[in-house]
Order: sequence, then structure tokens, then C-alpha cells
Amino acid sequence: MEFYFFFVSVTTFLLFIFLVSLYSLKLFFFDTKTTTSTGGKVPPGSLGWPIIGEGIAFYRAGKNGAPESFFFERIKKYSSNTFKTSLIGESITVLCGAAGNQFMFANEGKLVTTWSRPSVMKIVKSNPGAGEDETKIYRKFSNHLVKLVNVGLIDTIAKKHFEENWDNQKEVTVHPLVKNYTFSVACWLILSMDNRTRVEELSQLFTTVMEGLMSVPVNLPGTKFSRAIKAAKIVRKELVALIKHRKMELSTSPFSSEKKPLNKQDLLTQMILSGDEDGEDSVMSEIDIADKILGLILGGHGPPSIVITCIMKHLAEHPEVYNEVLKEQTDIIKSKAPGELLNSDDIQKMKYSWNVARESMRFSTSTTGAFRQALTDFTYEGYHVPKESKLCWSGLTTHRNPDYFPEPEKFNPSRFEGDGPAPFTYVPFGGGPRMCPGREYAKLETLVFMHHAVIKYRWEKLISGYDKLVFNPFPLPAEGLPIRLHPHPTTK
Repeated sequence: MEFYFFFVSVTTFLLFIFLVSLYSLKLFFFDTKTTTSTGGKVPPGSLGWPIIGEGIAFYRAGKNGAPESFFFERIKKYSSNTFKTSLIGESITVLCGAAGNQFMFANEGKLVTTWSRPSVMKIVKSNPGAGEDETKIYRKFSNHLVKLVNVGLIDTIAKKHFEENWDNQKEVTVHPLVKNYTFSVACWLILSMDNRTRVEELSQLFTTVMEGLMSVPVNLPGTKFSRAIKAAKIVRKELVALIKHRKMELSTSPFSSEKKPLNKQDLLTQMILSGDEDGEDSVMSEIDIADKILGLILGGHGPPSIVITCIMKHLAEHPEVYNEVLKEQTDIIKSKAPGELLNSDDIQKMKYSWNVARESMRFSTSTTGAFRQALTDFTYEGYHVPKESKLCWSGLTTHRNPDYFPEPEKFNPSRFEGDGPAPFTYVPFGGGPRMCPGREYAKLETLVFMHHAVIKYRWEKLISGYDKLVFNPFPLPAEGLPIRLHPHPTTK
């Protein structure tokens, strides 16, 4: 065993030295260029240190609760809203501001296309080498998922969640509980799974996968990346078993010839029965379905849980905002019969609550950016961008920018009254052809949770004197936001 660890240590050290040498050569030849071989001007910037690039500076900015400072410092330093950097072992051209967002959204599929790190694809896809563009497939089933969303169903899940996890508790930690809620909603809508034990077991596996996606991609025993790969394999195995079982159920259903299953109306059933875009009878393989479900559950529960946690933080810090939300939600309760579930009309009445959620998403941007790859050579703001270059846009460059949002550090839901922010400045769901298709799903999930939380409780933070969100890379309050609950008299 000692020899094994010695061997791994020496091998890792030698590999590190080799990579540093290669990267240093790349850094020297690339970072000193100001023009391309064709005479085009290269964006200003630096690739930073070998291997790690400027990752330490970006990580430090996030830990300090101000990830936007990484971008603004370079915009100021280079006097340009476009600059190059290296954060993930790749040279990245960053397009900042509303103009950068607009350019990226408008040129999707024309000049740029989506790009994911190879390390990410190794975790989320069973065949990471496949070159197909799966955006249409994901969007198709994401749209199916949105159609399955029923306000009353989510209300029922939320009620059960609060009864099992919040009621009769004096103190709770918000983020783990919210993640449990969003994961439960996703499991029911996608898989018709509501067995609490199975959901919790699956949730732990998905947590391991998510941690690996954000880790250093070193596939050595014991690393987060290695554990994520193993967890993803276990998830796929369980999903394939579930898919086989569902296929058997469908084959014995008296409605199977009409593709109308007897009981299951979830996304899994639609995936099994769905043919090609051309209307042919062929269907996706079991492992392909498992891959799609893995990706949809990751995207469908992780970001919403962060948004809701941040909303809970802001409501604790701003009692005047909380009081307005409570008034709005109380008016909705008064208009309904006892025990009556929420409906779509009630959601439409939650205008102020949604403005609070929107301001929280601005204030606590749950994604620091999205990557793209150039499909061809093009010029942007006078800079030459070669084909296959990696690019990035970031909501942080607008959401935290005083030019677009005066006093950006002030929590102010009134920003979204009237016409709201200028185009391309507020982009929590992206934009263009790749705008998140689940935004309405996330809205319903968020507003229903807010409704039950404020109707039942007031709350206060247990960790005082530290109000900054820590971006690592997602924004979360310290220790997952532990709070003390104060039930309203009518809910005791």
C-alpha cells in the first residue's frame, strides 16, 4: 500500500512537471502575441500561471463574495470589454456587458455553438466522445417537462415537504432542505418517483456528481472527480433498471398501442415512447435516455435550490421586503377555500414575490457564465477570433454593473417594476436559442416554496455579521444558511 501511494505521488509529480513545461511553452508563444498570422488583432489579457491560469484570482474573488471583481478589474486594466484569460486549462475570450450578451445570443448556431469541458462530458455522458449536438433533444424533452408541470401538484409536494422537514423544528439549515424539495419535484415529474428513501439515496449520488463537476479534473482514487465518475455510473445503472421496468409496464398496458400509458405520464414515459424528429418509430437507447435524465435532473434541481436559498437569505435580511411578500401571499390565502390548492391564477397574482425572486437572481447570480466555441473565424469589437476558439459570456458583468443597475449591492425588487431592466442586462436564464427552457418550471417551483415559507414562518439567520455570499462557484450563504424559525400564530 505504501509503495502504491509512493508510485502515485511520483507519477503525479512527473506528470505535473511535464504539463507545466508544455503549458509554459504554449503560454510563451500565445500570450506574447498581439496579432494573428493574418494580421488580426488579438484581445488583450493574460493566461496567468501554467496549468491553473488565472483560476486562483477568480477563486479568491468568489470566496470574497465579489466574483464580478475578476471581470471588472480586467475590463479596467485593458480598457476593453473583451479580454482573454485562462480558467479551466483553456484560453478563453470573455465578452462582457450587454453587447457581449447580445452578440453571443444572436449568433448562436451561426458564429458560435455550445461547448463543455471534456471533464464535464466524461461525467455526464456515457459516451463523451460522441460529437452530436444534443441541444435539440434536450430542449425537446425540457419543453415536455414544462408541459407536465402542474401548480397543484407542486403545491402538494411543497406541503408534504414542509410537514416532513420544517414543521415542529426550531432551527433548520436551509440549503440542504431546499435541495431536497427541488430534487423531489424533479424526481416526481421525470420519474414518478416519490419513495422518500429512494429519493434520498439518489439525491446523495447526484450531490457527489455535482461536486465532481466543479472540482479539479484529476481522475485519481479518492478525488471528487473520481467519485463523481463512479457515482454517475451508479446513477445510470439505476436509471437503466428503471427504464427496463417502465418498458415492461408499457408493453402490458392496454393503451400501449396508442402510446397512452395507463398510469405514468412522466417525462421518462415520453422519452421511451418518443420517436425521431422525423416521425419515425425508432426510439432512444436505454443508456441514451439515462444520460438525458441525468443531465435534466442535474439542471432541474441544482440551480433552483441555490436561488431559493438566496431568497430565504434576503428575506431574513430585509423585513420590509418580507412583509410585502407576506401581505401578497396572505391575500391569496384569504381568497381561497380552506385546503384548496394553489392554481395558475394564484401564481399570476404573485407579482411582488416574483420581483423579489428576480432581484435575488440578479444579486446572487447562480451561474458565473457559459462557454461557447467559435464555428468560424470572425471579428468582434475589432478583435480577431479564430475558428474553434473558446469564448465566455457572464451575467456577472451586467447584473453587478452600476451602469445597468444603480447601487448594485442594494437589494431592491422595485428594479423590476414597469418595463424593468434594459435588454440583455438581466440574463439569469441566458438568451437566444439556448435560453433555459425550464424557466417557467423554475418560476413555479420557486413561488410555491416562497408561498409556504412566508405563510408559515418568520425566520432569522443564526450566523450574524457575515452577509456575503460565497461563490464556489455557485453562490451560497455561510454554512448553507442555518436559521431559527418563528411560526406564525395561526400555524402553531
